[in-house]
Amino acid sequence: MQIYWTKINHIIEESPEVKTYLLDLPEGFTWQEGSHTHFAFEGFNAGEKPNRGLIRHMSICTLPHENSIGITTRIKDQCSEFKSILRDMKPGDEVAIFKTHSNVPLKREDKNVYLLSSGVGLATFRPLVLEYLSNAEGVQSVHSLNVDSSKHYLFQDVFETNPEHKFTAQFVDSRATYYEAVKGFASDADGLFYIVGSDEFLKENIELLRGQGVAREQILLDKREQSIAEFLPDAQNV
Repeated sequence: MQIYWTKINHIIEESPEVKTYLLDLPEGFTWQEGSHTHFAFEGFNAGEKPNRGLIRHMSICTLPHENSIGITTRIKDQCSEFKSILRDMKPGDEVAIFKTHSNVPLKREDKNVYLLSSGVGLATFRPLVLEYLSNAEGVQSVHSLNVDSSKHYLFQDVFETNPEHKFTAQFVDSRATYYEAVKGFASDADGLFYIVGSDEFLKENIELLRGQGVAREQILLDKREQSIAEFLPDAQNV
């Protein structure tokens, strides 16, 4: 396992509770859209076993051509030890990244793609949208729907409806409005439905989509294959 040590280059205050940490790009480090990485602090591997309190899975919200690794996360007043450390970090501080992998790359199967997210889950989809806008080959259209009760909607410079590119972006602040929109999307018999959010959010979306006749193979989750069966019990090779 290769561990890349790098430094925080810049911190963006997206909203009162959400920050994006832009990391310097280590030589040889690369990734694709939809990737997550293990993000850790100094001392995480100092003992015989890794200190899991100093490690988190984080989605990467940038693409390699942007020349930085973006990590967007919500940090509340009452938070974990990990988030508390992260909140106090500044540009120049060092962090580690390793075991980078994408569970949800953009599929190019000549179908409509629906990106369903809650809150900062949108960070996972930012690179997919950028990838689509730069090259739409094999994708009929992309529709993003994000629910965030805080109304501090993220990345509105990217998530902006663009009819010319067959891209629509919708932000809502209530689950009721959100799920009504999802029902409308579910009428697409061949659509691909990407979902990112809490486990509860995933289960609610899957129940709704499956209830509307969407096949399990059309549902894509930002989960490792061995974890997908928990959400899609009869899934095989999803």
